[in-house]
Amino acid sequence: MNPKKIWANFAVSDLERTTKFYTELGFKSNGRSEELTSFFFGEDNFVIHFFLKEILKRNIKAEMTDPHAATEIIFTISAANKEEVNNWAKEVESAGGKLITQPEEFGKGYYGFIFSDPDGHRFNVFYM
Repeated sequence: MNPKKIWANFAVSDLERTTKFYTELGFKSNGRSEELTSFFFGEDNFVIHFFLKEILKRNIKAEMTDPHAATEIIFTISAANKEEVNNWAKEVESAGGKLITQPEEFGKGYYGFIFSDPDGHRFNVFYM
């Protein structure tokens, strides 16, 4: 198989809060409806749709994990240098995200941190 495109779908409880959070972090909107808000991530414009939880749950016909209690997936955001990692940490907190770890070195030449958005979806910001 060779898929034409791949994207991610996350469940959220508040579209306005999610839109505000990702907009404040500087991500480009891919549109919004009554059921979802969507953003482009990175130079390749990877798409993440943030659906209202009840809509996504109904469509996938399965229970959904609580991202505050369990990690579903961690996307990595690449940073150009340590200063950019530190700036991301400040911007995430300012936008209403939660730092899971502080920016730190781990292993030789690795620097980064993990954060969650207001719905608990985890990302790490990483420089190497």
